[in-house]
Amino acid sequence: MKSMEQELQCPVCKDIVKQPIVLPCLHSVCLMCASEVLVQSGYPQPELPPEPNSPASTPNTRSPRQIRRPMPKSDRVDRLLRSGSGTYPGRRRKEGPSPLMLFPCAPCGRDVELGERGLAECMRNLTLERIVERYRHTVSLGSVAVMCEFCKPPQALEATKGCADCRASFCKECFKLYHPWGTPRAQHEHVQPTLNFRPKVLTCPEHDQERMQFYCKSCQMLLCSLCKLRRIHAGHKIAPVTQAYQTLKDKITKELNYILANQDMVLTQITQLENAITQTAVNSVSAKEQLSHCVKEMMALLTERQTMLAQALESSRQRRAEALANQVAEKRSLLEHASLMAFTQELLKENDPSSFVHAARITHKRLAQSIESMQRFSLSADPSFRHFQLDVSRELKLLTDLNFIQAPLAPVIDTQRTLAYDQLFLSWRLPQDSTPAWHYSVEFRRRGVEPGGGARGGIRGGLAAARWGWQRLEEVTGTCAVIDRLEMDSVYVLRVRGCNKAGFGEYSEEVYLHTPPAPVLNFYLDSRWGLHADRLVVSKEQRCARSVPGLSLLQAADRALTSCHLTADLLVGDVAITQGRHYWACSVEPGSYLVKVGVGLESKLQEWFHLPQDMASPRYDPDSGHDSGAEDSSDSPPPFSFLTMGMGKIYLPSSTNSHHNANYRESGFTNGNGPSSPTGVTYPLPPRLGVCLDFEKGRVTFYDAHSLRPLWEGPVDCSAPVCPAFCFIGGGALQLQELVANRNANQTPVRRVTIQSRVTKLN
Repeated sequence: MKSMEQELQCPVCKDIVKQPIVLPCLHSVCLMCASEVLVQSGYPQPELPPEPNSPASTPNTRSPRQIRRPMPKSDRVDRLLRSGSGTYPGRRRKEGPSPLMLFPCAPCGRDVELGERGLAECMRNLTLERIVERYRHTVSLGSVAVMCEFCKPPQALEATKGCADCRASFCKECFKLYHPWGTPRAQHEHVQPTLNFRPKVLTCPEHDQERMQFYCKSCQMLLCSLCKLRRIHAGHKIAPVTQAYQTLKDKITKELNYILANQDMVLTQITQLENAITQTAVNSVSAKEQLSHCVKEMMALLTERQTMLAQALESSRQRRAEALANQVAEKRSLLEHASLMAFTQELLKENDPSSFVHAARITHKRLAQSIESMQRFSLSADPSFRHFQLDVSRELKLLTDLNFIQAPLAPVIDTQRTLAYDQLFLSWRLPQDSTPAWHYSVEFRRRGVEPGGGARGGIRGGLAAARWGWQRLEEVTGTCAVIDRLEMDSVYVLRVRGCNKAGFGEYSEEVYLHTPPAPVLNFYLDSRWGLHADRLVVSKEQRCARSVPGLSLLQAADRALTSCHLTADLLVGDVAITQGRHYWACSVEPGSYLVKVGVGLESKLQEWFHLPQDMASPRYDPDSGHDSGAEDSSDSPPPFSFLTMGMGKIYLPSSTNSHHNANYRESGFTNGNGPSSPTGVTYPLPPRLGVCLDFEKGRVTFYDAHSLRPLWEGPVDCSAPVCPAFCFIGGGALQLQELVANRNANQTPVRRVTIQSRVTKLN
């Protein structure tokens, strides 16, 4: 028991806690320490009870004659904490809400909100008080003899028992005197003699004398019978405190047994930590040596560069000084008593013309140059050395920012490009102010399996699921990754982090992706069923189609007011499904007029192609099936099943399975934006629409492919091969979802029929 003293210390005063209270963050501190911290933070001094061992807190100061005075029935600490606060029936609040108190919790390292009533909302930790009392009694820490409170002072004896109901300590004789056999007092609870009697049970800090009998699992707080009736706890999961006690006790017992049963693992981890401490000291010395070496190299390079620049500066100075000295000498020769002037004067004394002309030409040239130099005088060298100033602003900034290499920041996952289809495609980028990453580590796991053994089902369940924890793709060099071999209809959690010379950086925010409910069906749009080139255009890759209203629609405009006939163009996939469950997705351009996406019997689709193209939609033909199948009164499933989209909306027809609509509303899809009607509802068009066909069950389900949220489910006739079908009415565009496996392909993959080849010749 002596080894747990650290657990009993107050995080503020670092001493054994006295009158501990529980903060909202679940840490316990001394009541006096909490009060002092609040006062230092600028809050008013709360009213506190006296110290437990002070005369005011013990009944020893009473006269021994007052033995029949009834003992106090409530705890003074709790009563003073509640004084002047709380709400009571019939009390009208006139003032506005007081500001929340913030308590700087040292273990948390953050400010904790105490609420409007401050410390009055923090209940005492009676369990910790009992543990501290047992600890003090065991180790004799600061033990003081407790005297009997009912003996006369000259003959006062040491107390041997305490009464929790009377809240007093007695010697052996006094205890017998005031707890006679056969009276109600004889049933009082006996405790060790103490100077600090605590209440037996916790009471509500807001409703006096109300016991905490319930536990709110949603708010994770104790409630009394009155607090339970508050509106704030309406709809919460509330259990009796005895049930919460037993559940928490069982969990703690299992966790304690697990830790005690794995002491070898703890010792191994301690050894690893000690080795890490030693290695840290060694590596820090090595890092300091490397730092000193790098700085010395920079200083040596700076010294070498300084010497080189100084030599260049000195060479330039010498050249400029020499040029200026020559210019000075030249100017001195022009003075009156200089050699050139004297020679010229003597030359002018020559009277022989031929001799003068022969000798004076060079002198004339020199004088002309001197006059030109005088008229255009300039220094032969610049003495300013402006070009020899160093600009070290960039280098100073680099030196100012000189720091140890940092690990990459947390990547940002691109949710627009990330998707789960035939494979899982994850894309991300680094923040602009992040250091570069050499490679990345991508981690993923199935939702519901906690890493490290924290799955549902307690310790055993967690250990059983530990091998299904985080899986990794190491050393991913790009900013995207493809993950395959995933389970269908499962939610996966993904995260990524970068790595460079400094090690791994922080993880990105976790994203959740839902894999398709069935294997992905790969097919192409079939252009061999007599398409109208003036109205319907299929791309070269045969994965995108666009409908443009052409001349035929204009020619039919004269009967548009008297007939419901529209120009409908049908497009099917190049596969025929005869078994199994299959899923595919497509996107419809929001500006499309009307586009129908669904499935249909291949034979019925062929019959439709034989009819004139300017015909009624199959929704209005009683022999060709309905959009949803809801209007078909017969028991046989319809040969077609379509969902209609257009003008940025999607129409969900009323389903024969009413429970599906209820499930959609419960899932949150019914947001009130779509107008409802007896025949169906409309909602905003999702970015991608998913279709799942269960051939054996004869059911087709439509999904919001972005979140894999079901939109509508209905029957379809699967007595013969079924094809994916698309119908265009008016202008519109549609594109099939590209397989993730084909994203990085340099060329279009070879077309292949996935299920069964369709007969191209029409009977």
